[in-house]
Amino acid sequence: MDGNSKEPKQNQEHIEQSTQEPPHSVLSKTLLIGFVAGILWGGLGGLSYYFNFSQVSAATFIFRSFWQTDWTSTLLAEILAIGIVAVLSIFMALAYYVVLKRKDGIWPGFIFGVVLFGILYYLLNPVFEAVPDFTQLTIDSIVTAVCLFVLYGVFIGYSISYEYHEYNQPTQTAKQPTE
Repeated sequence: MDGNSKEPKQNQEHIEQSTQEPPHSVLSKTLLIGFVAGILWGGLGGLSYYFNFSQVSAATFIFRSFWQTDWTSTLLAEILAIGIVAVLSIFMALAYYVVLKRKDGIWPGFIFGVVLFGILYYLLNPVFEAVPDFTQLTIDSIVTAVCLFVLYGVFIGYSISYEYHEYNQPTQTAKQPTE
């Protein structure tokens, strides 16, 4: 009698374990990862600007370089700039997905972040008038920006490669205990 009462309970546990949330495509998760990365690391960049760890913030790149008005120095400008960074970050995540999704580990994301830093602060610097030249940035600004970009790249890279490998892993059938 006890054996029969345990069997339905075991089957019920097996059913609960085998039911999962519906799978989302890796591409849709990539879009979400990019958006969250932009909000998270853009927000931390804004905090580092507020606490004077950095000379530049997202609003410096997006607004102050093109408009020299009073509102670009407000909290609203910082929040709007972080939102724009989140949208642009979706495209960065898509670029990572297309080029590096199969790469495992931290190093591809690390390199991705350093390359993004170099492109933004060195190659595209002439486009952004409010951002000081690389040689005029303080060491605190450089170290803070490099760290934020590396963390951003690792977050995007590790998250996307993890989702890619999880989604493309062959499904393992659950082994039934034999009696």
